[in-house]
Amino acid sequence: MLTYIAIAGLALGCAGVLVWWLQRRQARRLPPVPGATGYASTTYADTQLGEGRGDTILDMALATAPGKRLGRYRIERELGRGAMGSVMLGIADDSGQPVALKTMALSREFHGEALAEARTRFFREAEMAGRLRHEGIVRVYEAGEDGGLAFIAMELLSGQDLSANAQPATLLPVAQVVSCMARVADALDFAHRQGVTHRDVKPANIMVDFARDSVKLTDFGIAHIADATNTRTGLVLGTPSFMSPEQMAGERVDGRSDLYSLGVTLFQLLTGRLPFEGGSMASLVRAIASETPPDVRELRPELPAMLADVVALALQKRPETRYTTGRELAADLRAVLAGLGANLESPPHDPGPAGVEFDAPPPPTPGHNR
Repeated sequence: MLTYIAIAGLALGCAGVLVWWLQRRQARRLPPVPGATGYASTTYADTQLGEGRGDTILDMALATAPGKRLGRYRIERELGRGAMGSVMLGIADDSGQPVALKTMALSREFHGEALAEARTRFFREAEMAGRLRHEGIVRVYEAGEDGGLAFIAMELLSGQDLSANAQPATLLPVAQVVSCMARVADALDFAHRQGVTHRDVKPANIMVDFARDSVKLTDFGIAHIADATNTRTGLVLGTPSFMSPEQMAGERVDGRSDLYSLGVTLFQLLTGRLPFEGGSMASLVRAIASETPPDVRELRPELPAMLADVVALALQKRPETRYTTGRELAADLRAVLAGLGANLESPPHDPGPAGVEFDAPPPPTPGHNR
């Protein structure tokens, strides 16, 4: 445990105050756009992707105003906005298909070699996300750059993200939480088997539409795209409260780090609070590195012991002592669900061989008027 503290202190000592200040400065949300589908909280407000300078936001607002274009897409309206970019509703020229366009102002946030590295990472991460074909992962159609504004065209989702259900007054029923997390674990297992790590699993990156029985994980690789300059300064990316000890320490991470983050997400959705909290970044780092997380039953005594055991195993400090695959975690969550006597979810879906296509949006439905 002391090793993690030492590494974390080395990686974040001087940068900790800066990270905390950036997080406070950037974690601001705009009022929801009428008709938006939950994207406002899945942009970049909680992921440190730049300083969010006023001129950058103004330039981006002008570049993404309704009627403007990004590549082969016509912008209709804004769905959400964060520190470094926006999510826009776009219409594809060739098919008339509506898509969500997530933007990142790479050329305004990075310069010189850092810009080249950020651009390379952007297209690499977008392509890796685009190769994932799973019912629990938002579909990425293509990535491009137009006028210095990088964008990702992805599946337009209905519903909302789970951040609204991470407060004590708005918690979902336990069985519903367990069901959702089992499906997210399935999605992570699929991604990890393709060599893709998410790096920022949290309620705001899980989109749900219960009416359509849809649970989808969004923003694969977003926290890694902007790592071009920050790794040189010890600044780690992602959402600190959901980071694994190894991610917080700036070490190389794998799928087990995502499963830790899913454990934090599960804890918060069950209790309305985080397992580790601190008044400063330094205290949060120490807690994640060395403190034992509370048993969820301390906050909700009625929760079954089996569920508490699942949460505790997911939150183990060392990667080798926690769940090693999403499939294992999903299986244990479904065992909990069976013990609750609930059957809220569809049978596990076998996605078959890994998808390798990175293609354009599907054609519009018959009768669509362009």
